[in-house]
Amino acid sequence: MSQNLSTAALLAVPLAPLAGSALAGLLGTAFLGNRIGRRASHTATILGVLVAFLISAWVLKSVALDGARYNQTIYEWMTVGGMKMEVGFMVDGLTAMMMCVVTFVSLMVHIYTIGYMADDDGYDRFFSYISLFTFSMLMLVMSNNFLQLFFGWEAVGLVSYLLIGFWYKKPTAIFANMKAFLVNRVGDFGFILGIGLIAAYAGTLNYTDTFAKAGELGKLGFPGTDWMLITVVCICLFIGAMGKSAQFPLHVWLPDSMEGPTPISALIHAATMVTAGIFMVARMSPLFELSDTALNFVLVIGAITALFMGFLGIIQNDIKRVVAYSTLSQLGYMTVALGASAYSVGVFHLMTHAFFKALLFLAAGSVIMGLHHNQDIRWMGNVRKYMPVTWITFLIGSLALIGTPFFAGFYSKDAIIEAVHASHLPAAGFAYFSVMAGVFVTAFYSFRLYFLVFHGKERYDQNPDAHHDDHADDHGHHGHDAKPHESPWVVTLPLVLLAIPSVIIGAMTLMPILFGDFFKGVIVVDGTSHHAMAELAEEIHGWLPMALHGFTGLPFWLALAGVVSSWYMYMINPALPAAIKRAFGPVYRLLENKYYMDWFNEHVLAHGARLLGTGLWKGGDRVLIDGALVNGSARTVGWIAGVVRKVQTGYLYQYALVMILGIFLLMTYFVWLNK
Repeated sequence: MSQNLSTAALLAVPLAPLAGSALAGLLGTAFLGNRIGRRASHTATILGVLVAFLISAWVLKSVALDGARYNQTIYEWMTVGGMKMEVGFMVDGLTAMMMCVVTFVSLMVHIYTIGYMADDDGYDRFFSYISLFTFSMLMLVMSNNFLQLFFGWEAVGLVSYLLIGFWYKKPTAIFANMKAFLVNRVGDFGFILGIGLIAAYAGTLNYTDTFAKAGELGKLGFPGTDWMLITVVCICLFIGAMGKSAQFPLHVWLPDSMEGPTPISALIHAATMVTAGIFMVARMSPLFELSDTALNFVLVIGAITALFMGFLGIIQNDIKRVVAYSTLSQLGYMTVALGASAYSVGVFHLMTHAFFKALLFLAAGSVIMGLHHNQDIRWMGNVRKYMPVTWITFLIGSLALIGTPFFAGFYSKDAIIEAVHASHLPAAGFAYFSVMAGVFVTAFYSFRLYFLVFHGKERYDQNPDAHHDDHADDHGHHGHDAKPHESPWVVTLPLVLLAIPSVIIGAMTLMPILFGDFFKGVIVVDGTSHHAMAELAEEIHGWLPMALHGFTGLPFWLALAGVVSSWYMYMINPALPAAIKRAFGPVYRLLENKYYMDWFNEHVLAHGARLLGTGLWKGGDRVLIDGALVNGSARTVGWIAGVVRKVQTGYLYQYALVMILGIFLLMTYFVWLNK
């Protein structure tokens, strides 16, 4: 364990954003009388996140170049039997990378928020929330034990609830945050079951101690079944990841979370909350490597999410929802990589995706601002003429998203496709088809969005809602046909700073992350059973050869076909999409209703749960508990008391007679026994 990493410095990383959040949330709101103004609130929170980022960058440098490591208990809460409940930090390559990604994206979002939320009455409260969110995520990624992991896991869920429902007077926002909260509770139930099984059978909540006992856990069966204990543990843990990282069928909350302000869309859906599940599975690689069944399950779920959530992005008209469905699809790609035992590739895509997806969300928010809070891409067009910085940065993000060679997304996305192709798990065939088909789908809906927003005819004056005062947006502004305008520098500066890593970060980190010592001793792969990374190492020989070879690969031509198709359908022949919609009406309705998942949840699961609850209340509570156990026992006691009362006459001769009869019966009984 290196002494290069200071405990005090590491503590400052999560505590600095927490301090900023407390200042803005307590002194900047009506809670304590608005003692500080807006400038002080955003200065305190931005300074806190900036401190966290600078220390995180120093930690990353120490870990990557000097081989520094840190794994210590900071505070021991209590000991139950032989199990310790602790707060502690584990800092290695995986943690250091996540710390930098989280703090950098959060810093960009904080700066951007100054411009985006300038007219909102909840300005100080919003800054408090996003800074608190950053603290929660840092506690999650820096943890060295399952207790702290679960704390961070639930804390990001709680703060996301507050952020999604930030506009709490808006019914759709309230519905969306409740939906996110409930769906995540489903996943978290599986997550805590997995942690409970580890605590029960490993006797510890510490990562290092659990991994040391992984071999023993891998030999145990799950009581009462033919399943292996490690399979059940891993599937339970992954169910938690399915909720937090929005994997099918627990994905339904994420698109609706667009009801919150755009900055939190970037913060939640880019580098932080939704990637927590990916990070957790990568951290638990010593456990997942012991169960091919669990890996196949991960592979199938990721493949379904990658392909079928991408289809939904094709028909969306809300600019933020298109980007949200691309997040779902890309999370599926990351999950597929985890299932193929290419954990480092999945985390690599997590990192590159964080930059270009945050860029796309923030650029989408800039468009929304420039178009006076219109979010419908059908009433945009030719925005590049008025918003050049937003246009070029959005284009960079889109090129990175579809996997264009030399852009950051290409290296991680192409590595995932190759890793799945090299996997020999039974589910790898379906997963490979899904990620390959997903390349075309991603390129199609991404550039459909791009062309409709930034090219073509200006359609602002055709918006049917533009001249009606009853269509006010959440900020109180009303749609109108005024020309777009470029956003202020506090909005465009984060776009530029995010566009830079969206281009170069993939090439810079490809070899160290995938084939170097960056994740040595952190991510564990059983090379004898899972060969994906070994085969990948034989094919990838550097960022330049990989990018040049990418122009000859099938993914590039599929992506190009998607771009050309969207260009033809929406720029050259705009009548074609309408004709396809008419020809494939049932398919369109299926997509429009999001595979009827929301309908199923609301009318089957929710209705069934309501019926079950009513049945338990009426049949269980009222009839069985109140009627039979409580009131029934009281009536029984009363009846017995009524019978016994009749023999309690108070006459001594009756009691004497009863005693004589009793003695006679006892004597008769003993005489009968002695015969």
